Amino acid sequence: MKYKQSKKQNQRMMRISDKTLVVGADIAKETHVARAIDFRGIELGKDCVFSNTRTGLEQLVQWMKELQQEHAKSDVLFGIEPTGHYWFNLAEYLGQQGIPLVIVNPHHVHQSKELEDNSPTKN
Repeated sequence: MKYKQSKKQNQRMMRISDKTLVVGADIAKETHVARAIDFRGIELGKDCVFSNTRTGLEQLVQWMKELQQEHAKSDVLFGIEPTGHYWFNLAEYLGQQGIPLVIVNPHHVHQSKELEDNSPTKN
């Protein structure tokens, strides 16, 4: 069976370039953790642990701006796996800041994790 990428998939992939800071966050009830990578998947900087408050969200945006400057990135793409309703504040705040948000299907995250290492741990 031959796999053919759709036009939409190609458009999504084209959003990420060598100038894109890709940030992913693990959403929890009170404290979230974000990690940043470049277009090749190389981790940039340390994790950002932030609370689900205005102060925490401001801390997150400041962390992203610092990484952008440090690594000469002009764009940010922020991805999350939605967890209950806890991501709503984050999504609203990022929208106000003009930072695009990508919602990732939990099933795809699970499949991707299995392909990478097949480890039973959640990390």
